[in-house]
This record gives sequence, structure tokens and C-alpha cells, in this order.
Amino acid sequence: MLNRSYLTCLLALALVFSSLSQANTVAGTNGVVTSRSQIASDVGVEILQQGGNAVDAAVAVGFALAVTHPSAGNIGGGGFMVIKLEDGTVVTQDHREKAPGTAFPDMFLDTAGNVDRRKSLYSAQAAGVPGSVAGMLDALERYGSLSREAVMAPAIRLAEQGFPLTEDMASDFARVSDSMSAYPASTAIFTNNGQAWRAGELWVQSDLAESLKRISDQGRDGFYRGTTADLLVAEMQRLGGMISHDDLQSYNVEWRQPISGSYRGYDIWSMPPPSSGGALVVQMLNMLEPHDLGSLGWGTADTIHLMVEAQRRAYADRAEHMGDPDFYPVPLAMLTDKAYARERFSDMNPEQASRSEDVGAGNWPAESTETTHYSVMDKNGIAVSVTTTLNLGYGNRIVVPGAGFLLNNEMDDFSAKPGAPNAYGLLGDEANKIEPGKRMLSSMTPTIVTRDGETVLVTGSPGGSTIINTVFQVILNTLDHGMGIEEAVASPRIHHQWQPDIVRYEPNAFVDGAQEKLESMGHTELRPGGYGIGDANSILVRDGVMNAASDPRNDGGATAY
Repeated sequence: MLNRSYLTCLLALALVFSSLSQANTVAGTNGVVTSRSQIASDVGVEILQQGGNAVDAAVAVGFALAVTHPSAGNIGGGGFMVIKLEDGTVVTQDHREKAPGTAFPDMFLDTAGNVDRRKSLYSAQAAGVPGSVAGMLDALERYGSLSREAVMAPAIRLAEQGFPLTEDMASDFARVSDSMSAYPASTAIFTNNGQAWRAGELWVQSDLAESLKRISDQGRDGFYRGTTADLLVAEMQRLGGMISHDDLQSYNVEWRQPISGSYRGYDIWSMPPPSSGGALVVQMLNMLEPHDLGSLGWGTADTIHLMVEAQRRAYADRAEHMGDPDFYPVPLAMLTDKAYARERFSDMNPEQASRSEDVGAGNWPAESTETTHYSVMDKNGIAVSVTTTLNLGYGNRIVVPGAGFLLNNEMDDFSAKPGAPNAYGLLGDEANKIEPGKRMLSSMTPTIVTRDGETVLVTGSPGGSTIINTVFQVILNTLDHGMGIEEAVASPRIHHQWQPDIVRYEPNAFVDGAQEKLESMGHTELRPGGYGIGDANSILVRDGVMNAASDPRNDGGATAY
């Protein structure tokens, strides 16, 4: 029998679907792909139908998103990839951007010692050394089965021949075009001869097509050396940016040991640092495991109180302990330890909210709005979870002239000054200071959940600081509340990140009476908003069927084979 809180959740979902476009949900037995772009998802299935595996499809989707979802899909940014192989092995790849060789800790401080946020976000110096191309090509070489040329052909076709713009894309281009007016190459692409693009018009990206062809023909050297590299470095020199030929040629992908944890008999696999997401998700799940959330119910005050208190403590630890592990000794064993989580949660009062000012980072005596996520799975059980980003939407708004792609503004994800929040309000300290060659801390959290070696859930999200909590809630929705993938992805979400001490929530995130009870418990800063927390394009496997859903918060798409 369905409990009352789950029935309330179903009512909330009905209200969600009345306010948002319907989630695109598909089921398949040969393979599924879900992403922010229906065109890109279709490309992934096209590759599967050609005999490619999930890695081939994921790489094809990644290059396609650089064409069809320019606000976040990219070859000028970076990201993370979690892959579960056919034999059950899980590997994680870090193709996060890196600080240029001439970067330095105080580079974004003005003469008064304050952070110049425009410089850290909307200048050539905001760009880190891109990693997406190296990451996708390396994954394809290691674990793919098709040629680079075959996998990249759909993206090249889309850029060269164009595709009709959706209403969503046309309106988004109009929204950002003024901020690109200082850069002729940006204006040339995101306006139609100086006028706003209209839905249905054919959008051709000839320069980007040529850049993609060079990658297809030459591999890594088609981006990090030669014509494309020359064009990128020339723009850096013209605008006072820092990326050099040496930075591009020396960029390296890292294959890292995945974050692993367990929750109620399931295995959690996610990204390690410089992503903060995997460790925080495991830590929060460890905190909540002793509590029966299923019985407490979805959207109830008791469940949300527990979630917020776990979020509060985990994000406090993020600010203190997280950074690039190649530069800073991140205490992962501590942060993912169940005993540490129980100790960290031991001061949680089930009847009263904590104050963030009283919750610092923990110690153990024994010892990063606009991103995009896509999930792919094939008939042999290979699963790929990828989150990629330019940081803010359209990155620093600078298109490389002659190359056709946007640059990221990921340097803002470093801690420009201890205790100064970044664009998402996240705090950082010594662990995440700017250093040459260092990777900036991220919130991206591509995640795979397994049981007995079999894939159960493939998930992840964009959303800056909200990414971690979106993934956390999709996991809780499926494992604790028994939801199918459509419900798990669409359910209203809440978000707390330690500082500022605010609980953000989407409409219908609380069952009747829950908000009043939370306020009486001391959660007085409850801030409503629209349906804007995350975009969790996810896959759930039940009874041998792969069920994929695109998040109804955005105009994405899922495709099955």
C-alpha cells in the first residue's frame, strides 16, 4: 500500500508536470541515452545502432552537445566521466580544466585586495586550459570500439549542415547577445547578421565544423596543436589572457580512483577530487543511513530536516578540505568514512535546526549554474555518466575567432581570496587557491549506483553548487522512496550549502504542514524559487529494462534503442 507521503509526492508531481514540459521518458533493452539535447541523444543511439558501445555513444553525444547545446556543451571547457565497464569495474576520468602556467593566487584581486568578479568571470583571464577534447578522445581510445572519425561524424554534420533552432535556444541567444557585443566572433554566431535568431531558422556553425574536422583527422593534435591552438592563443594574446601553446600541449587527462561508498546494500560510485561531489554524496548518505527515510516519507519536515542538516555539515567540510589532490592532501578516507559521518552527525538535534555559524568543518583524530549532464547505457551493461561545463552559461562569452567555440570561465571556481564566495556563493580556502597547472574545485557529480555488480542508476546534473544535492536527492528518491526514474528526476528539490544559511526549495517540495513545522524547528530562512534546481538526465534499471528520463525542468530528450 502506498503511504500518505508518497501519495502527496505523486500529487506534487502532477503539479510539477502542469507547470513544466513533460519529462521525456523512454525504455529500452539495447541501450538508452538521455541528455539536455534531443538531437544529441539521438546521435548517441545512432552510434549504438552502428555497433558502438556506451563509451562510443557518450563521446559522440559530448561532441554533439558542443554543437547543439552551446551554453554548456563544449570543446572549450572540461568535465568528469564515470564509466562502469562490462566486467563491473568502475573507472573515473578527470578532464577538468587547468590553470595556465602564468596564473597566480592574487590574479583576480583589485588594488584594494577585493575580488574583481567581472575579471574572474568575463575576461580572457577567466579561461582555464580546456580538457574536454583530450578527455573524450582518451576515453574513446581506451574503452571505445569505433573509430574517431565514425564517432565524430554526426557532430561535424550538425555543425556543417546546421539544424533548426528551438524556441528555447533562440530566446537564450537573444538573452545573452548583449553580453557578447564586445566580441565580433561571438556576435557573428549568436546573432543572425546582428538580428536576433528566430525559432525554426537553420543554425550553421562553419568555423566549429572545421575545428571538429581537425580533431577528427588529427586527434588530440587537431586541438592542442596546429591551427586551432594558434587561433586560441592568438585570442589570448589579443585580450590579455594567459593560455599559451605550452599550456595546451602539456594538458593531461587523469584517470583517478573512484569515490566508492555503500548505502542500504547499494554501491555508490562517483568522482573524486577535484570534484567535491562524490565525497559529499557518500558522506551525506552515510549520515542518513541510520534513519528510515522511507518510513518518514518524502517531503515531510522530518525527512527534510535530516537532509538539510547533512547538507549543512558536508558543505562546511567542502569549504575546508576540498581541492586538487595533485596539489593538496584531500582527506578522502576521513570524508567518506561511515564512522566519521556518524560522529559528524552526532550533534544533530532531530527537533531543532543547527546554525551554520556554529557548524565548522569537521576533523577526524585518526587522520562547483550552467553545466550539462548526460547518461548512456548499452545492452552489455556498460554505463557512462558524464558532466561537462563552461562554468556559467556560455562561459566567458568569448568565441575563439576562426575556431567557432566558446571559452570557459572556470578560473572563478578557484578560491580567489580565502573566505570570498565564488559566483555560486561557495566558500573556499587554501586547498583551492589558484596555482599554475592546478585544477579548480568542482561540484560536478557524475554518479553510478550498482548492486551486486549490476547497474541500477546512472545520474548527475548541472547546477553549480546545487549539483551535489540534486544527485543526492535522485538517489534518495529511487532507493528510499521507491520512485521510478520519471518521478525521481521530476520531484521538487531542496538545497542547503552551509553558507549562506538558507534552505532553497522548489514549488511543492513540502507535504502539507511540513513548512510550518520546519519553521518551528528553526529553519526560518526558507526561500522559494522556480523549478531551477538541477537537470538530472538519468537512467534507472529495473527488471532488466533500462528506463531513461530527461529532466522536465529543461528542454532535453531521451532516446532508446
